[in-house]
Amino acid sequence: MNLAPPRTDPAHGPAHDPGGPAPRLRPPHHRVDPRALRWWTLRNLVVSLGALAVLGALAWWWQAARPWLLAPAVVVGLWALVRVAVEPRWRYAVHRWEATDDAVYGLTGWVVREWRVAPLSRVQTVDAVRGPLEQVLGLATLRVTTASSAGTISIVGLDRQVAADLAERLTLVVERTPGDAT
Repeated sequence: MNLAPPRTDPAHGPAHDPGGPAPRLRPPHHRVDPRALRWWTLRNLVVSLGALAVLGALAWWWQAARPWLLAPAVVVGLWALVRVAVEPRWRYAVHRWEATDDAVYGLTGWVVREWRVAPLSRVQTVDAVRGPLEQVLGLATLRVTTASSAGTISIVGLDRQVAADLAERLTLVVERTPGDAT
């Protein structure tokens, strides 16, 4: 899989010269892995069932509160339905990423969208992280930490091998990129 667009892609302008202007904010090119849908759904299902279990345990333990717990149970149930049925699909429709020899681009969010670009001259660390559910599904999160006050660009829902290859490639490019990452 080619992780970078052609260096002379007319839709995205010429390649960035480290001594020239910084990369511009533009829509990233790649979607996350389709298995991210399952990851987001399972993660949200676990959290939602946990919240409903707490309400159920409270109703069982404190019988006098049962009538008062009906409204919170309905709210949590509706919240769980949105988090499990809507959020993963919405995130998949929005989340995009791209890594070139000049910058890492990320578009994330489902309610509040965050659209960021990090020039590689500002990158301090590149990490591939795999939580328990990500490991089961063969996914990983790539974290690119910069000298910016915004900190890290996280690209979630990548195939684990794509994340590992991208981390290795970005590390090599960052080593060659002039700048002091500040």
